[in-house]
Amino acid sequence: MATLITRRPNGGGMRSGPTELQQMRQQMDHFLQDLLRGTVPEDPGFWIPDVDIEETDDAWMVQADLPGAKPDDVDVELNDGELVIHGEIKEEERAGVLRRRARRVGRFEYRVQLPGDVNADGIDAQLHDGVLAIRVPKAAKSQPRRIEVKT
Repeated sequence: MATLITRRPNGGGMRSGPTELQQMRQQMDHFLQDLLRGTVPEDPGFWIPDVDIEETDDAWMVQADLPGAKPDDVDVELNDGELVIHGEIKEEERAGVLRRRARRVGRFEYRVQLPGDVNADGIDAQLHDGVLAIRVPKAAKSQPRRIEVKT
């Protein structure tokens, strides 16, 4: 994104950096991306993390970007085949004045309906370096199996 260079009202030197209009556009871009990924909650402080979902023969692998989250900040639930990741990343206390915010804080939620049956007892979730990795094993009956063809 281009940086606008503006003159100060008092005629002093020049400054560069994102304008309020550019910041609003970035916020709108994030909102539209969230809208395209799913529903946007009514709470304006609510956000949807970026998530990758991979299917293997025996499990669903879900990775969610949650930078700054601690394990106590995150809840993972499975309700009737719907995987729900939600929680809250708290804003850190600051001694100075916050001049720009680019990192996400506040409540977040992501929901996805997993096709087929899953083994709810075998779900494993780990948070490492800001990435939540969830392994949801498929139920034995929904795993593909090879059928030998005989002559």
